[in-house]
Order: sequence, then C-alpha cells, then structure tokens
Amino acid sequence: MTGPLRSALLVVGAALAAAALIGVVYTWRDAALTAGLLIALGTPAVVAAHVARARRRRLGSPRRQIALGIAIGLGELAVVVGAGVALMFVSAHDALLIGAVTAFALVVAIRSVQLVSTGVMDDAERMRRELIAAVSHDLRTPITSLRLLTDAVADDVVDEATRRDYLRQMSTHIEALSALIDDLFELSKLEAGEIAWSLEQVRLDELVGDTVDAMQVQAAARQVAVRAELAPGLRAARGDPEQLQRVLFNLIQNAIRHTPADGSVVVRALPAGDEVEIEVADTGGGIAPADRERVFEPFFRGGDQAARPRGGAGLGLAISRAIVEAHGGRIWLADAPGGTAVRFSLPLTSRVGH
Repeated sequence: MTGPLRSALLVVGAALAAAALIGVVYTWRDAALTAGLLIALGTPAVVAAHVARARRRRLGSPRRQIALGIAIGLGELAVVVGAGVALMFVSAHDALLIGAVTAFALVVAIRSVQLVSTGVMDDAERMRRELIAAVSHDLRTPITSLRLLTDAVADDVVDEATRRDYLRQMSTHIEALSALIDDLFELSKLEAGEIAWSLEQVRLDELVGDTVDAMQVQAAARQVAVRAELAPGLRAARGDPEQLQRVLFNLIQNAIRHTPADGSVVVRALPAGDEVEIEVADTGGGIAPADRERVFEPFFRGGDQAARPRGGAGLGLAISRAIVEAHGGRIWLADAPGGTAVRFSLPLTSRVGH
C-alpha cells in the first residue's frame, strides 16, 4: 500500500469513526455532515505533508523540515477544532463534538508529522551511508599512496632526487587528509550548533570586494575573470565576517574550478526586503536538473558535471549551507540562463553603523 493511499484511508477512517459517534448520539444527517466536513478539512493537511516530504530537500536543514511537519499538524488541529466549535449541533458546551473532532485532528496531525519526520530520518540514514562510503573513498586513496611512498623511501630503492619528490607527494596527501578531517569536524560542530560566534555588523560591499580581490590570483591562473557587482547603498548584515567570507571563498572557488578558460564569475549583492542576497554566478557547464536538489549534501557527486568540486574535500557547499543557516539565512541554486548561480540570503541590521 502506497503512502498517499494509506494517508487517504487514515483520513477517511478517522472521519467515519468520528461521524459514527455523532450519528449514534444525534442524527445520521449530522453524522454525514461531520464526515464530509472532516474529510474536507483533513485531506489538505496530509496532501501538504506529502508534498513537504517529496520536496523536503528544498526546505533546508532537518530542523526546518520537522518544524514544518509540526506546523502542518498544529494548523490542522486548530482548523478542525475551530470548525467543530462553529458547527456544534446542541450548544456551546457540546463536549462530545469537541472530543470527536479533536481526536480526528490529532490523528491527522500525527500522520502529518510522521510523514515529514520519517522522510527526514530516511534522508539522514541515506546520507549517513553515503557519507561513510565517501569518507572511506577519500581516505583510501591518500592512505594507499602514502603507504606505497613510505615503503619506497624506507627500502632505499630510490635516489635522492626521487626521495625528495616522494616526500613532497607525501606532504600533499597529508595536507589533503588534514583538510578533510578539519572540514568534517567543523561541519559536525556547525550542524550541532556547537560553535559560538562573535556577531557584529558586516559591511557586505567591503566583504564582497575584499574577497573578490583575494581570489584574483587563483582566477588568473585558470584564465577566468572574476568581478563584483554591488548594489549602491547596501545596508550592513549582522554576522561573523570570517565565517561569511568563508562562504564566499567556497562559492567563488567552486565557480572558478567549474568554469573553463576565458569564462567569467560574477559576485552580486543586492537588497531584497529585510534581507540581502548574494549570488555567485559562473559561465561553466551548469548542474544537471536531477542533481540540483542534492548539491549541498556532503560529498555529493552528480553525473557528468559533478557537484563536488575537483581538488577539494567535497564539503565546501555543505559547510556554506550550515554557516548561512546559522546566520538565519538560506542558500539555494538560482535560475541562470547558463552556468551555475548559487545565491544565499542574510538578514539585515536595522541600519548601518548602529
């Protein structure tokens, strides 16, 4: 039995049970009215829960997903109980009707929360398995290389020049392992909310300008043009400047890596109501539609155009998402005529310099 069918049967069954109770005490006309009303009110809630489950990756963190499930359940409870009060058959103190519709609302609310939270748990289990597989893969390659290089150096079968080259390669692998471990450790702390930041007002025009300037050398080495386009009069955002700059570094580095020579990367910042939106857009090959919902997952690899940046630990986008969400913003893939555009939002302070 499919999930939607199970939910439909649950709503109909709970509505008929409540209606039967009403029919015994009042009339079967009242029972039919109750059944129709409850089915009409309960169906949108479970439909919304199924839609939320199907599109849960767009909602961001698991905390937000579960919060939405609870909100759907509580909303259903409030609507159904309110309708029961408005349509009481005897008096304003009709406890039987209130009890029946409340029980129905609780059944639908529990089902709504279960749908969304089960989806979150399924995602968590899948991501756990994929994370273990990805970490194992990323550890196996450098460790194997280190073992072979160490054996060659220890056996004295290479000359001095080759030994120095092997030592250089060993240093590169050790740095890669260290970066991977550091990123995993930081991502776990970010997602657990265990990092205490010193928040201050951040001039976004200065932050974006400084970051773009710092990336010019790397961009020039790959023959990619990087520039900033800033809206005039940007207000300050409240945040940790080092962490926000790390987000920009991650996004710009990804864009440069996935942009061919003579391509370009543009970093834009513009106000959007009570927020500011910052976008990093490139002229690379873009991301396949099937991969767009998963690009912010740790170690995710897409099809021919992998979302995982080459040469990195594969956690940059996941860390960026955690940092942005910790600041009360969100991050997503924006529509772009070509290439890839990653956009994130940040809440603004009331006014600059105060």
